[in-house]
Amino acid sequence: MSAELSPLTLETEMPERQGPPLPQSSQETINTIVHYYRGEMGRMAGWRDRIDRTSNWAITVVAAMLSVSLSTPSSHHGVLLFAMLLITLLLLIEARRYRFFDVYRARVRQLERGYFAQILAPEGTQSFKWSAAIAKSLRRPAFLMTYKEAVCRRLQRNYCWMYLILLLAWALKISSPKISSTGEPFGHVRSWTDFTDNAALGLLPGWSVMVGVSLFYAVVAYGSLRKEEHEGELAHGEVHV
Repeated sequence: MSAELSPLTLETEMPERQGPPLPQSSQETINTIVHYYRGEMGRMAGWRDRIDRTSNWAITVVAAMLSVSLSTPSSHHGVLLFAMLLITLLLLIEARRYRFFDVYRARVRQLERGYFAQILAPEGTQSFKWSAAIAKSLRRPAFLMTYKEAVCRRLQRNYCWMYLILLLAWALKISSPKISSTGEPFGHVRSWTDFTDNAALGLLPGWSVMVGVSLFYAVVAYGSLRKEEHEGELAHGEVHV
């Protein structure tokens, strides 16, 4: 075993040594803050780009599945149920990315509110709570919201509308006329029995599929209407992602 320390050596296991010099003048401090701000902006923009990509994928999936399902009367309504599952998977992925984005966004906003805004238009007594909050986050990074809160926020921003479109398309699909093997319509849906027959999925009876969809959308509605307990960045201004 080599006595040299590996790059993965824990900080507590490293020998005490002189670190890099800290800024010694106000000019050096300002330069450090400016470069740090640029770095945090880059990280925030990178995670924002990942969030936008996931949203774009979700929109593309919805458009593609609607095109496949509604392009012909003989297509199965299960295509739209599959689209709901894909959208849910993308929502969960985006919620994870959003938690990382929220950490870096909070640091950037704290710098802007506490430092740059104070330079441009000083208000009241200068406070250093913002710098202490950033230092704490740098020393021990932690998520500022739970996974559940991230899912609900992305639901409220984008995904609730995608789910609504899919639900309306699915309701239209199971209420449309049946098509025989020869392409002739059997007639319009006229009773609840016709609805449940059209909603059948393989061996699953139609009523069980409809109950499952109803329960799923009850959860979606709860997440879309849920109010956040801790506003966080939402307490400052109206421009939020």
